[in-house]
Amino acid sequence: MKESEYKKNSQAEKNQETDGNLEEKKVEKEIEQKNDQKLEEYGQITLNENVNKRKIQLISIIGEVEGHENLSSNSKTTKYDHILPKLAEIEDDSTVEGLLVILNTSGGDVDAGLAISEMIASMSLPTVSLVLGGSHSIGVPLAVCTDYSFIVPTGTMMVHPVRMSGMVIGASQTYEYFEMIQDRILKFVSSHAVIAYDQLRRLMLNTEMLTRDLGTVLVGEETVKEGLINEVGGIKEALNKLYELMESASS
Repeated sequence: MKESEYKKNSQAEKNQETDGNLEEKKVEKEIEQKNDQKLEEYGQITLNENVNKRKIQLISIIGEVEGHENLSSNSKTTKYDHILPKLAEIEDDSTVEGLLVILNTSGGDVDAGLAISEMIASMSLPTVSLVLGGSHSIGVPLAVCTDYSFIVPTGTMMVHPVRMSGMVIGASQTYEYFEMIQDRILKFVSSHAVIAYDQLRRLMLNTEMLTRDLGTVLVGEETVKEGLINEVGGIKEALNKLYELMESASS
């Protein structure tokens, strides 16, 4: 082979290698942009850069849980019609080994919150929740629906009766309907935490703490003492527990 032909072939190979690297970087950038978009729009991201390369899906429930009605554009919301399909996708993905749920919510739509809670509770992979800031109202079932739950020392949980906005008809049937909704919440929480139904109901109907409302606010360690949350801890403890549960599930 002539020297000029050799140089020509070498340059062509270098060009192909450069094109390959550029294409690879382009694909990586597209994946990174999609992950950033998911995190920004849905509060979802995959954690897989740990030492053992375990694939964990993170879902955040932030602000108010939005149900069938759209809330104000000024409100920070978590849409249950985004969360439910994602949970189904995670359950169907054999490569995902664990689910971490981050919570900082003021509550929201009862049916939407219970739907998310029931779906997480029925998943086959290990699940851990972490309460940051607060997990109030319908956020309580969302916090306890996982296999294990954590709350930061300054985190709060508010247990109170069901509220309804709009016109309420003053009839016995209305009272019975409210009782039915509250019973659904009480049964779910007491069956997924270590607090008894009657004790949870007492916290819900407490008249001594809130001046203009019924209910109880619990902070950090108090949620553990009452049996709602398993342990006080932060992200390090939550991830370590999830690794532990994943290890047990794979053995």
